[in-house]
Amino acid sequence: MQRREMNEERFLIPVMDAPEAAGDFSAEELGADVDGMSLGFQRIKIPSGGVQQFELPSGDPEHPDYEQTLTAVVLHHHESNVYWEDGEEYDENAKPLCSSVDGRKGYGSPGGVCRACALNQYGTAANGSGKACKNMRSLYLLRSGDSMPMVLNLPPTSLKPWKDFLSQAFVFRRRASWGSVIEIGLKKVSNGKESYSVATFKLVYDFSGEELEKIRAYARQFGEQIKLINDDRVKDLQQTGDGCEYEEAEWQGSKIQPYEIDGDREALPA
Repeated sequence: MQRREMNEERFLIPVMDAPEAAGDFSAEELGADVDGMSLGFQRIKIPSGGVQQFELPSGDPEHPDYEQTLTAVVLHHHESNVYWEDGEEYDENAKPLCSSVDGRKGYGSPGGVCRACALNQYGTAANGSGKACKNMRSLYLLRSGDSMPMVLNLPPTSLKPWKDFLSQAFVFRRRASWGSVIEIGLKKVSNGKESYSVATFKLVYDFSGEELEKIRAYARQFGEQIKLINDDRVKDLQQTGDGCEYEEAEWQGSKIQPYEIDGDREALPA
């Protein structure tokens, strides 16, 4: 399944730790600006209300950029869970009561094993039949020419399209998710009460030859870095306290069937 679009342009892959060219800034020079700060990845947002454009960060927070589609490589993706107090999930400044970096163990209140947590079951949301705890899958997207990826958190309604696409485009073909360029779009869906956006996915083309070796090296190095970053996030969460109301022993004897669903702060349709 070799498709080539993008006007036959080559995907520009950054090289980690490459010598800076004339006019570029060195790692030491850039490090001075972030000394003592903990920086996260820039976030791509899916607007509510069925808007068919992604919101991307720009140099002006008051005037973000908007794009109908994203052409990128998924360098890495993982689960995560977040539980906010009811009504605070839409407040950008609100701190969650419980967080999980990997979707397996939460830190905070209630904390503990996510699959055994009562708040991670359907029907516990204040409105509708969803979960009180918001499940997410974070996609780290590298666009051509960018030096670092941005993160896109898929809403719950985009779980099945993503899983179906991942299986067909990568798993069944025995390719890693970073082995191809994909296009992500949005389509408007209505449940009769409200409209919301669902992500769509399309394979653009497969990397091969020299391009494949370059993206493989970059993805492997990034994967190692994101694991270290997530380990640090876990340490930070551990310092805030871990209620651990649901221990591993409870999960081992539980009859709850594991079911993966991804989500961001956007509310589930009723």
